[in-house]
Amino acid sequence: MASDPYTVLGVERGASDKDIQRAFRTLAKKLHPDVNPNDAAAAERFKQVSQAYDILGDPEKRRQFDAGEIDANGETRHGFAGAGAGYGAGPGGGYYSYQTRGAPGGGQGPADDLGFGDIFSDLFGGRAGPRGGPGGPFQAGPMRGQDIRYTLDVTFLEAATGTRKRVSMPGGTTLDLNVPEGVSDGRVLRLKGKGKPGVNGGPPGDALVEIKVGTHKDFERDGNDVRIELPISIDEAVLGAKVEVPTISGSVNLTIPKGTSSGQTFRLRGKGIKDASSGKTGDQFVSVKIVLPDEIDDGLAYYLTEWRQKHGYNPRR
Repeated sequence: MASDPYTVLGVERGASDKDIQRAFRTLAKKLHPDVNPNDAAAAERFKQVSQAYDILGDPEKRRQFDAGEIDANGETRHGFAGAGAGYGAGPGGGYYSYQTRGAPGGGQGPADDLGFGDIFSDLFGGRAGPRGGPGGPFQAGPMRGQDIRYTLDVTFLEAATGTRKRVSMPGGTTLDLNVPEGVSDGRVLRLKGKGKPGVNGGPPGDALVEIKVGTHKDFERDGNDVRIELPISIDEAVLGAKVEVPTISGSVNLTIPKGTSSGQTFRLRGKGIKDASSGKTGDQFVSVKIVLPDEIDDGLAYYLTEWRQKHGYNPRR
């Protein structure tokens, strides 16, 4: 006995006609044998979906099923008069259900595709119709090829400033890919027509390249801004200095004022990452960190001892 058609299509009993058709479209597009060649499980499931839609896609047959007059096969239940509909494979070994419309007394008449033609024309650009007999398999028209996915690794600086990468495609072919300036981690670049070939003269799919951006030992991205921690010496912090600071576009000089403390942050305007959509460029923020020498010599220790006795202070107060 066939399964409950509502369960097969995954809809509630009170579903609207549009909901039923939408559910059938989704399942049919996924399970159709022309999309799943040599997949017996998908073919069997497609037959079940087609049979369920044969019942629920016809208002009269749906009413009969809901009233218990016909079963999930479309056959008249015991105790009800008259044959309603049937399901089967045509001479071509097809997958579609058919019903005996227009045949007096329920006798077998011309096969009716129940609107499958419109539905599959919409889904596949082809048509559903007999191929060797009633209920024959679907005749697909041109179908777009499947998209394929790649992952491309780029360095932090390559993503920040843009680069050109060579990507290896299936079959050994290669293509040069322009990685745009400021591309972010996880961004997907679409290469039109570089996917799998189309079916029956359909267009090829696309290649979807996901960008994976590596980390950097100095730089950290914050939106379109760049952050960096800059070590300075104790004398540079106390006396002030001009120090060289790396940026994504090269080194620049930064003035460290007298009395600079660890954690103090300076802004380098326009030294961040350029936003491709707005054209605006972020800034670079430089946080300084005072680093003491590896060894404290006697002169420095004596001076600081004398200084602390006269000018000692507690920064934690």
